[in-house]
Amino acid sequence: MARRPTRAARGSRPAPAAASASPPLAARAAIVAAFLELLADKRFEEIGLAEVAARAGVSLADLRDHFNSTLGIFAAHVKDIDRKVLAGNDGDMAEEPPRERLFDVLMRRLDALTPHRAALRSLMRSVSCNPALALAINPIAVNSHQWMLTAAGIGASGPKGVLRAQGLAMLFGRVLRVFVDDEEDNARTMAALDRALARGQRWSGLLDDICYLMPRPGRWRRRRRRDEDEIYAA
Repeated sequence: MARRPTRAARGSRPAPAAASASPPLAARAAIVAAFLELLADKRFEEIGLAEVAARAGVSLADLRDHFNSTLGIFAAHVKDIDRKVLAGNDGDMAEEPPRERLFDVLMRRLDALTPHRAALRSLMRSVSCNPALALAINPIAVNSHQWMLTAAGIGASGPKGVLRAQGLAMLFGRVLRVFVDDEEDNARTMAALDRALARGQRWSGLLDDICYLMPRPGRWRRRRRRDEDEIYAA
């Protein structure tokens, strides 16, 4: 008796998804690149997900697999920049003062941002007149600058670290206003960054003083107990 051919032998069609699916990392990179190209030409709030997908050459379904929104695509771009900066940490600056280490880290960040100057300029125009967008982007920037502080060997954890990262994000934002219109040598940007870090160093010192003077729960309880003992002794 002749054996029935198996499914494979009968030439069953392979699943279309397996044949046509793009490598996830390649698709993600294409989406981020397409978004940045569009951002260089138009305002952030005018960019639609459908045109990002079309520019990237992926389907809306594939785009949805990777990102929820254009803000999510922007966050992925920031993460990519963070990774490039962190990958350049080689320990050569370990013996330098904190300000010099942070200057080196932020200059590496500016180097990584150089190919995206036009997109960054467009984004800053949108943020300047769209408070809701500014508020949405702020947590992304603060988290990114926590990594930059960490790369420079400066504490970035806890409430104090978040405040420090928030201050750095604001200072770096002012530097970016110079950077987006600077020449290729970034001379004006370097000078602006140096001035910003000098201001930031003073602000950080003030923050340290404030945190030192703020009563801590344990210290407050000990002081209260000591005061009560003195009252009872009297």
